[in-house]
Amino acid sequence: MTVSITIDDAAERLKTAGRVLVIGCSGSGKSTLAQALGRRLGLSYVSMDREIFWLPGWTVRPRAEALARMRDIVAGERWVIDGTSPGTLEIRLPRTHLILWLRPPRWTSLYGVTSRWLKFRGRSRPEMADGCPERLSREFLTYIWNFEKTESPEIEQKLAAYGPDVPVCVLKSRAENRRLLAMIG
Repeated sequence: MTVSITIDDAAERLKTAGRVLVIGCSGSGKSTLAQALGRRLGLSYVSMDREIFWLPGWTVRPRAEALARMRDIVAGERWVIDGTSPGTLEIRLPRTHLILWLRPPRWTSLYGVTSRWLKFRGRSRPEMADGCPERLSREFLTYIWNFEKTESPEIEQKLAAYGPDVPVCVLKSRAENRRLLAMIG
């Protein structure tokens, strides 16, 4: 069972949290929120897409290497990690002080990935590995559409198993993301 907290509680905890996870569906605003938190709180920003999973040319980093990189990053004292990856939660959760789980309506995430594709079409966005130009496919859009049904149950299971005492604040809209940021200054 996870510890669910309010936005007000999350803002208060962020004042002393040294290690924060920002998880959620692609396009939900994870990178934007995590980068802003990193700047405001003096936390190292880590994009899992850039630092852990992808190599140039949309090549997946070998699993053993990715997990070793994750362990090295998580061993640090002050970070905000942007990325969901249920398969690595068991590594991250024991070192995490706070989880911000972005769970907006699927339309918000679809809009997010579509606008990101339009902005960075043909180029790699800053949160992605070099040589991985932004792309949009039917498969990716289907993944986003079904995220709550297909991915969230596993996330909930991992949170309960590996981080039952780590507080989780669910943010359900971009407005709630902005509200949280406003509360921490």
